[in-house]
Amino acid sequence: MRAPRRRWLSVGASLAALSLFALFAIAPPATPDASGQLALYIAAHPQTLRVSERVSIGVGSRDGYSATAGVESLASSGTNYDWAKMVLLSGGWPQSEANVTVMVRWMRQENGADNWWNRNNPMNNGYGSGGGGGTGSYANLVIAAQKAAENLQRNPSFATIVEAFAVSAPTSITEQAIWASPWASSHYGNGSRWHTSPVAVVASPANAW
Repeated sequence: MRAPRRRWLSVGASLAALSLFALFAIAPPATPDASGQLALYIAAHPQTLRVSERVSIGVGSRDGYSATAGVESLASSGTNYDWAKMVLLSGGWPQSEANVTVMVRWMRQENGADNWWNRNNPMNNGYGSGGGGGTGSYANLVIAAQKAAENLQRNPSFATIVEAFAVSAPTSITEQAIWASPWASSHYGNGSRWHTSPVAVVASPANAW
């Protein structure tokens, strides 16, 4: 009379094991971190250059061209958006909409939009400002932009941010890289204290440049 009970126990154990296997089999994969998401983005958006073999030097018409704003033109306009572009220019990164959007949001997190030029240090950057905790100041905003780009490029901890800027990654990827980095000890609450609303265009005093 005990044999049927053992069979039922065996069947029950088999069903439980099968249920656990099925549960793990359908579980979604973990979301990649900023570095992983950036790698996926780069893989999905490879950059290529194709030159026609039919092009002859000196023959045909010239293509149109465009130029990004330089230091002098950005400084003469003097807004927070101009300074964001100056950082990108100093770092050799595209002045794309995504990159500029991230920069002005980042500046707002550090000093607010209405006083973004505070201490001529919009990013509260400690590198070269005389304030290790970001409390120092620069002689002008042009130097501040150069030092912000230099700090991002010199410190391996900011490598994912630099790579994201280089490929004009979506704002969400670049911002996650910023939160994960040691730029702010708070990590901006891992994004919970990071605002994505539009940033107003605000001009700084002319003497800040």
